[in-house]
Amino acid sequence: MLSKRSLEDFILGETASFSRTFTESEVTQFVGISWDVNPYHTDEEFCRTRRVGRRIVPGLLVGSMLTHIGGLAAVLATQINFEFVAPVFVGDTVTATFTVAEADDKRGWVRIEMTGITQDNRLVVRGVALGYPARYRDRVRNQT
Repeated sequence: MLSKRSLEDFILGETASFSRTFTESEVTQFVGISWDVNPYHTDEEFCRTRRVGRRIVPGLLVGSMLTHIGGLAAVLATQINFEFVAPVFVGDTVTATFTVAEADDKRGWVRIEMTGITQDNRLVVRGVALGYPARYRDRVRNQT
């Protein structure tokens, strides 16, 4: 699932995984780009006085792991849903596992499900993406 695919190449139940360690620099860049200045992401002192105890990685940055797999597989997303189950902290490594849950040739789309687990085996995110991969006949037509 990690290369550009045609709809016909997706296999129901197929899985792929990759891991990513979230760094301070990535959080800073994401906050700057997204303007997500929530104190849970930006203010260590604020977080010390809250249940989480320290700053957390923005959920959409963690969720971007799902967009990464869609990009590698050349799927044009139309809908993405996330459930953020537990916080991810700077320095955590999240392993995301992706499963092809549905591939519908008539409608021309795929549904990919994701789970994200940290290095200490905490489930932190679940996600689902719907999207349109290229069709084989379109890929062949564009190679001429």
